[in-house]
Amino acid sequence: MELAKIEQLLVAYFEGETNLQDEKTLRDYFLNENVPTHLLQYKPIFIGLEAARKERFQKEIDLPKPETAAFTNWKYIAVALLVLSFLVGGVYFSQSNKLTPEEKEALAAFEESKKAMLLLSQNLNKGTERLTLVNQFSTAKNKVFE
Repeated sequence: MELAKIEQLLVAYFEGETNLQDEKTLRDYFLNENVPTHLLQYKPIFIGLEAARKERFQKEIDLPKPETAAFTNWKYIAVALLVLSFLVGGVYFSQSNKLTPEEKEALAAFEESKKAMLLLSQNLNKGTERLTLVNQFSTAKNKVFE
């Protein structure tokens, strides 16, 4: 009965269908008892797994601390980029308000030409209004003399 159970557990073990209790039963069987000759081929597997289970790493591992140089460098880079963006923005806005004499002269000429165009537009609008009066007078005169 015991041998049949072990053989079933072996089949399930190699199919990946065992739980931890089943694997412990197999390990205990292959490490402590006399194993039949047809199952001797599986004994080195369980001996090796037991040795690997007991094996421990003894060397100390130096893990980097959370405040490493790389993390600190990112903080400094972020602050430097923020300061740089403020400097660039300040220089841009301070330079954009300063006009050269040529630019000031061109701006003044533009304003003068804008005033002249506005005056011309107003006068043309007055002339157009008078033409409509002349058209109305012509229409009325034609009606009277017909």
